[in-house]
Amino acid sequence: MSIRRIFRSPIPYIILGAIALWIGFGLITGSGFQQVSTQQGLQFLKDGKVSEALIIDGEQRVDLTLATADSKYGDKVQFYYVAPRGSEVVNAVTAAAPADGFNDQVPQTNWFLSLLGILLPVLLIGAFFWLMLSGMQGGGNKVMQFGKSKAKLVSKDTPKVTFADVAGNDEAIEELEEIKDFLKDPSKFLAVGARIPKGVLLYGAPGTGKTLLARAVAGEAGVPFYSISGSDFVEMFVGVGASRVRDLFEQAKQNSPAIIFIDEIDAVGRHRGAGMGGGHDEREQTLNQLLVEMDGFDVKTNVILIAATNRPDILDPALLRPGRFDRQIGVDAPDLQGRKQILEVHGRGKPLAAGVDLEVLARKTPGFTGADLANVLNEAALLTARSNAQLIDNRALDEAVDRVMAGPQRRTRIMRDKEKLITAYHEGGHALVATAMNNTDPVTKITILPRGRALGYTMVLPLEDRYSVSRNELLDQLAYAMGGRVAEEVVFHDPTTGASNDIEKATDTARKMVTDYGMSANVGAVKLGSASGEMFLGRNMGHERDYSDNLAQQVDAEVRELIEAAHDEAWNVLNDNRDILDRLATELLEHETLDQHQLAEIFKDVRHMPPRPQWLSSQKRPVSTIPPIDFRAAKAPIDLGKTDGAITSEPEAELKPKRAPQAPPRPATA
Repeated sequence: MSIRRIFRSPIPYIILGAIALWIGFGLITGSGFQQVSTQQGLQFLKDGKVSEALIIDGEQRVDLTLATADSKYGDKVQFYYVAPRGSEVVNAVTAAAPADGFNDQVPQTNWFLSLLGILLPVLLIGAFFWLMLSGMQGGGNKVMQFGKSKAKLVSKDTPKVTFADVAGNDEAIEELEEIKDFLKDPSKFLAVGARIPKGVLLYGAPGTGKTLLARAVAGEAGVPFYSISGSDFVEMFVGVGASRVRDLFEQAKQNSPAIIFIDEIDAVGRHRGAGMGGGHDEREQTLNQLLVEMDGFDVKTNVILIAATNRPDILDPALLRPGRFDRQIGVDAPDLQGRKQILEVHGRGKPLAAGVDLEVLARKTPGFTGADLANVLNEAALLTARSNAQLIDNRALDEAVDRVMAGPQRRTRIMRDKEKLITAYHEGGHALVATAMNNTDPVTKITILPRGRALGYTMVLPLEDRYSVSRNELLDQLAYAMGGRVAEEVVFHDPTTGASNDIEKATDTARKMVTDYGMSANVGAVKLGSASGEMFLGRNMGHERDYSDNLAQQVDAEVRELIEAAHDEAWNVLNDNRDILDRLATELLEHETLDQHQLAEIFKDVRHMPPRPQWLSSQKRPVSTIPPIDFRAAKAPIDLGKTDGAITSEPEAELKPKRAPQAPPRPATA
């Protein structure tokens, strides 16, 4: 904290004033006499060294002037005495008979000191309030400046983020570029009668780049950009949030064209009536003022509001209606091409080895958000630096992906031999069942090295992005989720607690198939259960049952039937391929981690499950014999060898930096 910032606060001035008054009071009341003990004072009187004495009544003090200065105390001393010694002190002074005499003094009240004692508290209180009011008007540290907006104005000197720094959200960038163009040249839009959106809502999962997009708009538009969080509006005092909203929009209008960005707007824009408070609730008053300000926009002011949220479903409908947030832009997790572009952006300035292919890394990370991908490259860079290397290679990237997905490796967790054997069969069961199914994604990696809370894991990654899942694919997911538990039953006849998370996920998937996806012939294509809604400060806080007890029993029976069918399929696969399961467990115990090349060699003779018969939603609707039309989209062939950049048994290619480092490069070690 700088000295200048410290002295902006009124507290240092108050402390300095109190010290000055204390020093002045001491100078006024000081007499220049050196205090000695009572015994020493009486001794001076008895020795006849006193030339003058003054007895002060009431204060029980005696001031002595010595005929000859004492080497230690000087020529003026004083001492105090208690009331019972009064006669003794008077007798001693009388007996000493000072040459210049002695006198008794009755102290009189000093009018200045009395006035100072009255005025001092008043002056201190007055100075305190004066400094506080000065801070409110002149800025200062803004004590009690509750009603002023906390928005930060992005300075032109701040390093700019542009659309070139944003990747994987082409549609969102296109929409926001239109906002930027309007702020720079609104005449083009007004000439054709177009009205630019008054508000833009960016919504999506955490880490998808909503805030980064807003920062890019600020960097591209070249206009004042006010940034504030939704929680900054809400305080303990009712009315403060509404005042801050008014102040924020007033500042933006005075500096138009301008952009206001509210991050996490759900903190202030939740559905009204969902809280325990009434109309006096601080959050509702703030939201009401925000609605008024957005309605009060004038097109000529060129002020645009951009907001970001992870939960658009809990926002108030009045906030989302046309005329306020006219444009709502979804920011989703990037697809394969988007992930590759994001990796290229975050890979700038990082020394990647010649064998690194970012497309391979993009294929390995389906479902990763932009923040996840940035974290992967950062973890890889940290691992490379930790190993005193200068090039980020495939091994570092593979370890970084594992760390982001499952956590850091638990090297200190030492398992017993039997637990290690059970884990090898458990993970082998998952992988073998997934391979034997007809509608599953390829298994790209298995490890029995503990990571995070898991003793091991099996990586099943899709070859390409997908946005819907078929019933057979879900049934295959149930089967290989149960594969670990079934392997323990088949081999050891004694299941462990290691399958608890698998059972939980399988049960959740099966229940959704029945209650959400309508994939049960007995229950039908109906949605069962609804959001409880408007509970406390948010919505969708729970899930309430809106169907009968009989139907609930039927749902439970359907869920159990799906789990049992998956259990049976996994059991059949593992019994039919027991030799492969044993070989897989042996390889895992020996190598601990197997990549897709090693797995392909082990699984080349796997006996697959026969296809399931076509599912009928009802016996009244028989199987159709007419096939779908033939549609083949033009796309690049998928190389199975490029679905994983994991550790391989093959020697790595010669590593050459894409950017020449200062010193000779050293590849990272595993």
